[in-house]
Amino acid sequence: MHFTGTVYRNPYWPTFPLLEITQGCTHNKCKFCTMYRDVPFRMSPIEHIEEDLQEIAAIKPDASTIQLLSANPLALSFDKLEPILVMINKYLPKMEYIYAATRVTDIRNKTVEELKKMRELGVKEISLGVESGDDWTLDRINKGYHASDIIEQCNKLHEAGIDFWMTFLNGTAGREHSRDHAINSAIIFSQCKPMLVGTGGLALFPGTPLLEEAQRGEFTPLSEKEMLEELLLFVENLTCDCTFITHHTVSGKNLTGPDFLQRKDQIVAALRNEIEHGNMDMLAAIRRSKRSL
Repeated sequence: MHFTGTVYRNPYWPTFPLLEITQGCTHNKCKFCTMYRDVPFRMSPIEHIEEDLQEIAAIKPDASTIQLLSANPLALSFDKLEPILVMINKYLPKMEYIYAATRVTDIRNKTVEELKKMRELGVKEISLGVESGDDWTLDRINKGYHASDIIEQCNKLHEAGIDFWMTFLNGTAGREHSRDHAINSAIIFSQCKPMLVGTGGLALFPGTPLLEEAQRGEFTPLSEKEMLEELLLFVENLTCDCTFITHHTVSGKNLTGPDFLQRKDQIVAALRNEIEHGNMDMLAAIRRSKRSL
């Protein structure tokens, strides 16, 4: 198999097989991320993609799912993606779900009709790392789009019948804009109606511009208690029914699962209890131990 550098994949999707069709990230400018800093974006050679599919077919010819890599493989134009999707179905004829994480901007260069064709070929579920629905925050962390873009592209996904996840990055606005980040993100997420909302807590990794800004006093990170308070505010304002998962350092007990609206009061109560009684030193130690998004 041809894999470039560290392999990052969604642990909630089937983790085998994985197929690298691109390398690196087209944007590679988010201030909190170093995952692909040293990996220039490019499409994998089509010969490598076919060789990898032949290897997968030899090991698991009845594979019905596959996860595309790397950071945002759907950045490829439809004209480049379609032959790859056709090839996947050729070598793995029982294919049902082709999964991929991607950026909001990657949907922009595809029509609804092209998205529908992608769905017919197996792209039925994708993950959008939007991080925030607040324009100030999106600019602050250099995501490269605004809330209106998120809504527009998610509407296209709905029209095409492609399910999607959305992620909220807790703490990424810093202390000064925490409230706007939480509330405005919840509003935009609710309008977009994703099948799943995932949340994670910001960690400041060495080599990121956001850590350097914090060291210069230009960014004020949230304390562990403030992180939980922001997450609580986001949850309180979220009104779409979805599966809800969290990668926050707080225990996922009573937080993660389907039927968000039915469990919302339970999740709010669990977060409030953690705010009042949680071991913040332990949560901070867990966060310091993180090495990557």
